[in-house]
Amino acid sequence: MDNHSYKAANSNHSNNSAQSFFQNQPVPENEAQGEEWNYQEFLLLLQRRMVVIIGIATTIMIGVVINLILNPKPQQYESSFQMLVEPVTDDTKVVDIVKDSRDTNSSNQSTLDYQTQILVLKSPELIAESIKELQSAYPYINYNYLRKSLNIVRIGETKIIQVSYRSQDPVETKAVLDKIAQDYLQYSQVRRQTRLRQGIKFIEDQLDPLQNRVDNIQKQLQVFQQNYKFNSPESLAEQIAGQTTQLAEQKQQLELQLAQARANYNFLQSEEGKKTVLDSYPVYQSLNTELRQLDIQIATALTLLQDVNPNIITLREKRASLVPLILKESERYIQTKRAEAASQIKSLEINNQGLIKSQQILEKQRQQLPVISKQYKEIQRQLQIATDSLNRFLSTRENLQIQISQTEMGWQLIQSPSQPTYPVVSSSIISDVIQGLAISISLGIGAALLMEKLDHTYRNTRTIKEKVKIPLLGSIPFEKELLIVQPQTIKPQSPILKISESLPETISGVNTVVEQDYSNYSTKFLEALRVLYTNIQLLTSDRQIRSITISSAMPGDGKSTVAFYLAQIATAMGQRVLLVDADLRRPNIHTLSNLNNLWGLSSLITANLPIEEVIRQVPAMKALSIVTSGPIPPDSTKLLSSEKMKRLMADFHNTFDLVIYDTPPIVGLADTNLIAPQTDGLLMVVKIDKTARSVFERAIADLKFAPINVLGIVANGEKSNFNSYYY
Repeated sequence: MDNHSYKAANSNHSNNSAQSFFQNQPVPENEAQGEEWNYQEFLLLLQRRMVVIIGIATTIMIGVVINLILNPKPQQYESSFQMLVEPVTDDTKVVDIVKDSRDTNSSNQSTLDYQTQILVLKSPELIAESIKELQSAYPYINYNYLRKSLNIVRIGETKIIQVSYRSQDPVETKAVLDKIAQDYLQYSQVRRQTRLRQGIKFIEDQLDPLQNRVDNIQKQLQVFQQNYKFNSPESLAEQIAGQTTQLAEQKQQLELQLAQARANYNFLQSEEGKKTVLDSYPVYQSLNTELRQLDIQIATALTLLQDVNPNIITLREKRASLVPLILKESERYIQTKRAEAASQIKSLEINNQGLIKSQQILEKQRQQLPVISKQYKEIQRQLQIATDSLNRFLSTRENLQIQISQTEMGWQLIQSPSQPTYPVVSSSIISDVIQGLAISISLGIGAALLMEKLDHTYRNTRTIKEKVKIPLLGSIPFEKELLIVQPQTIKPQSPILKISESLPETISGVNTVVEQDYSNYSTKFLEALRVLYTNIQLLTSDRQIRSITISSAMPGDGKSTVAFYLAQIATAMGQRVLLVDADLRRPNIHTLSNLNNLWGLSSLITANLPIEEVIRQVPAMKALSIVTSGPIPPDSTKLLSSEKMKRLMADFHNTFDLVIYDTPPIVGLADTNLIAPQTDGLLMVVKIDKTARSVFERAIADLKFAPINVLGIVANGEKSNFNSYYY
């Protein structure tokens, strides 16, 4: 074994805070909520409960066969007659006042509802007289007895119905059919004319109310048109649209004039506007001209005279008196122009308000137009319906009168009943067996569904994803070879230990690593472990996960197996891996690796053994080291919580690339809560169809009180082949 140099424990290992755990807590779901089943899950359910389904189906089928043997059905005789219905006219036209009698498409087709007619023929009222007469010869015949043995069907799409009857007495069969055929013929002759006359009476009773209704609706329509002064909503809409367009054009022109007036007014307020207006004012121009002439005279005189000269003084006085006059005249003219502009704006605004009011009135009329149109159409619709109903009743009355005047014929018996001579089998053994088989399979599937509802384990990875909100990092498929417990010696060239070289076709048993050839399923098992290892490494981007605690909620979930093969996968990926069996209560790593357990982790903690003597390597895989549990101590919790255990873990972390700890189940034990906080995270193993939901939820609840980072879940023993890997 290679010698590893062990550095002093730095005790600087980062313990993950509990916050990341609580972020991954499972969210409880209502168990009463309906689960969504798909095709794949149903097939898996049948596979899981196949024993129950076969057992229940077999038991029921045995009962069916015994019942057929012990209670054979008596011989029965069957006969029938056929009757032509509606040979001349269609009875349904008697009361058909809904369809248009002028419809030529249906004139040649039968409109009789044969299903309803068959129910009428089976009604107690129609066959009551037949039962009374038959009871004199056959007292046991009643309505339920007769209805059970009587069968009436329509032959295809024809107008022929077939009436059959079955009993144990052939004479009774013919007698019953003869009486029923006679009653049906009498029903078709007597009742048909009664229906025709009743139909005419009903129609005549309805004609006066229908005529009054049509007249009232016509008057209502006339008053409505007079109130709103229009012939139709379309003409009113065109009128409103024309007025609206005209007002819009007027308003657009008015707004343009108003904008020009406001611009002119604003221009008069500016200095440039004042100057422009005054330049066009003749009085202002003449005064300015006079002022300039005075300025020229003063300037000319100053070249010849002194400032005190009387002429200069006189000219200046004239100029001084002319300037206020110019200012006063210009101000007066500007104010006049501004007043004119303001007056123009006010006038235009008044006109604009008038147009706005006119538009509002038209808009109100336009908004009322849909209501008016709706009322108009509703009156038109009522008038149309009333008129159609009146015309339909009138047409139907004429048709009925024509039918009564014609020669009436009842139904015709085209095949009379005969007395049967040979019995018929009411229900063959094959049909009974098939029916019993269908019922037994249905009950078996129903029992399987009930058991599935009562099953509180995780049935597949989909159930785990739905019920638990902790990330599912991997799904380990079910491997039959792991159920084989055959202690053997490790072969030096065991394929499971050569994962890095090729995809092996072998897998280990529970206690050994054996060299055998199996199906592709072993490859899927190994590939699932590779996916699990890759997902674990991708959980963090800032640093590599170097220590993992693997545990479960219950014993037997396969945590040790997952830890053992995950360590081999990590080793094959180029990591220096140490697998530590920290389950000091029921250790299993030494059995899986076929190593003796004379000393191990408990020996390191309690004795002063060198670490190199306890760490052992698996043959043919030098980079995988294993520390078995060692002798089982009386108090494992005390050993795992010791300071020496923490120092050993720190030394392990500093020496190896990845350290995997296999710990006892969480529920009821504190061992995992002592180990997991010293590692980078906890990996929970859930066994499909074994781990109870309540126990797993309790395990998650127990982890709340420790600063443990739950990395995710591994589903172990997935039996579904639908989500298998594809190559």
